[in-house]
Amino acid sequence: MSPAGADGIIIVDPPPGVNVRLDQSLAIKYHHVDIQIKEQVATTHVDQAFINDQPWTAEGTYIFPLPEGAAVSDFVMWVDGTAVHGEILEADEARAIYDDVVRRMKDPALLEYVGRKALKASIFPIPPGEERRIELEYSQILPVENGLVHYLYPLSTERYSSRPLEDLTIRAQIESKVPLKAVYSSRHDVSIDRQDDYHALLGMEESNVLPDRDFELFYTISSERIGLNLLSFKEEGQDGFFLLLAAPDVRVDEKEIVARDVILALDTSGSMQGEKIDQARKAAKYVLDHLNPLDRFAIISFDTTTKSFSPELEPASKAGKGKDFVDRLEAMGATDINRALNEAAALVKGDRPAVIIFLTDGLPTEGVTETGAILENVKREAPDNARIWSFGVGYDVDTDLLDQISLDHGGASTYVRPHEKIDEAVSAFYNKMKMPILSDPSIDFGDIIVDQVYPPDIPDLFAGSQLILLGRYREGGAARITLKGMVNQEERSYTYEDLSFRKEGGDDFIPRLWATRAVGYYLTRIRLYGEKQEWVDTIVTLSTRYGIITPYTSFLVQEKDIFSSQGREEAMQHFEAEMAASTEAPSFGVEAVEKAVYQSSLSAAPVEAAVPANLTISTGRDGTGKTVKASELVKNVSSKTFLWRNDTWIDTTFDRSMRTKRIPFLGEEYFDLISKEPVLGSYFALGERVIVVYGGQVYETVPEEGSDSGYRG
Repeated sequence: MSPAGADGIIIVDPPPGVNVRLDQSLAIKYHHVDIQIKEQVATTHVDQAFINDQPWTAEGTYIFPLPEGAAVSDFVMWVDGTAVHGEILEADEARAIYDDVVRRMKDPALLEYVGRKALKASIFPIPPGEERRIELEYSQILPVENGLVHYLYPLSTERYSSRPLEDLTIRAQIESKVPLKAVYSSRHDVSIDRQDDYHALLGMEESNVLPDRDFELFYTISSERIGLNLLSFKEEGQDGFFLLLAAPDVRVDEKEIVARDVILALDTSGSMQGEKIDQARKAAKYVLDHLNPLDRFAIISFDTTTKSFSPELEPASKAGKGKDFVDRLEAMGATDINRALNEAAALVKGDRPAVIIFLTDGLPTEGVTETGAILENVKREAPDNARIWSFGVGYDVDTDLLDQISLDHGGASTYVRPHEKIDEAVSAFYNKMKMPILSDPSIDFGDIIVDQVYPPDIPDLFAGSQLILLGRYREGGAARITLKGMVNQEERSYTYEDLSFRKEGGDDFIPRLWATRAVGYYLTRIRLYGEKQEWVDTIVTLSTRYGIITPYTSFLVQEKDIFSSQGREEAMQHFEAEMAASTEAPSFGVEAVEKAVYQSSLSAAPVEAAVPANLTISTGRDGTGKTVKASELVKNVSSKTFLWRNDTWIDTTFDRSMRTKRIPFLGEEYFDLISKEPVLGSYFALGERVIVVYGGQVYETVPEEGSDSGYRG
């Protein structure tokens, strides 16, 4: 028997004498999921096509592992338009099927579903070369916990398809009578459309993929003006991890919008001629068209010299004349970045928040051109209430300069590559930032001690946006969290009761998401400030523990020993050498821009780090050996990461000095252990040989016929 996965699994009965692996039976052409959530009732409709690539007719049983805690109220299944009877299996019944398949095929992959209920249905035969369309619909009630709603779709079984899916789409529509606040997918980067406070539309599309992570969705509901919710995870004897979600209303009263100053500093040097200057004009006019009534604005163009729309900030009512000024801008001359930034900073007043949108396509070539001097000048001129958002156009920009300016002044950098459009990048940014409702925010966690929080400086809150804050905490317990900030020079405070940090267990995706942001934070600092030993140590520790692959950490997925103190020291030296080389590289050019974009994506990652699907490495200790995809050598399971070494999947928390308890693969002790500790099933599902640290014990599964043959490290 062999399963082929979609959202569920088809357990196929091949002809006598035919043996196939889990990933060799059926292929999946497409997989479409439509999710409708209304008042916490979720209806999930699945549409998929299976293809039989084998020379024999495939038939068998369809198994759908239900999300944990799902209470299915309706189950309908159609195969090529014909209704198929299905039944709901309790966890023990489903477990019996999984165990039987695992024993017969000697493949433990299905053990990851131990402890779940399942839907079961018989499948019509699929002749060789033909395909079958399966439509499945089920409903479930989603519980609400302190205003937080959680939805899970078991997508990871798709990895058992015999070839990548041509088309994967997920669409989720949420409707609520209570205002929606944060809407967040923890494992996939999705687009989110918010038209009002009661509806949200999410979507993701991928092609040529084998998904290996379930689709998970969180959303919060609250009548508060700013909703705040907390997720956490803690292992016994260790500090915990938390994720804080804060989101204001999408629609706000005009008097609640923070009045601010918007200053546009636009590069009009000769290199901006043609399409670039046209797009820059469109971007500037978009900003001017979307000023709030009480905003003020200024426009500075710069080349060899500077030119201003007005020597002072002007009210939003003059935006029309500002657009006329923009239409007359021409591209010519050199690039005096220092002068432009300092003139923009000089316009900032201390009576309200200010945003400087700085756009350039080149290096400083006029006036002060040394990066350090420019940074010092801007730091001296710009008041504390100034936020600088930089847009680098093309590859001939100084990434160190732009990133450092934005970092020093509470903003961020965006890079517009040659195939991308300037006006689209600026308008997308401004849409998120156009309605500020809380400036200079801070958070007090009460009696809970937290540290290592990312981002370290909490950004301003905007209508329709959301804050994702990650950090560590010492001890779990009840929490009283207070959010403070300014609204038009008036302090506002919001207090949230009935929140708690878990004392044990919780949402296991949080540690890796926290580690992703931490690695991005330190990589950026090394690039901008130079290498510091403690930063390198932190990156090494987090990369090895959580399997976060970066341009510096290919060492992790090569066949080198990182499970001993000597191996970890070698890894440290390797990282230091690669980082030292990277900091000496030019701060401009294709490589510099791509590096800046990548590190920025890590430090602001909305989802946990995944191993890049297209990253390939050489497996030999000396850089030789066969070339494989990094994703074949690194696997993330729950809060753990496993590396493939010497034909064994090894938990990164394992140290070679630890003693292991050897468990014969598929022996009675093996299944007894999974029965007592179901969570071990998800780890053992990786393969025949696994080393995992769990509950103060190190378990090592070994071939049944050679149970005394352990890890060959």
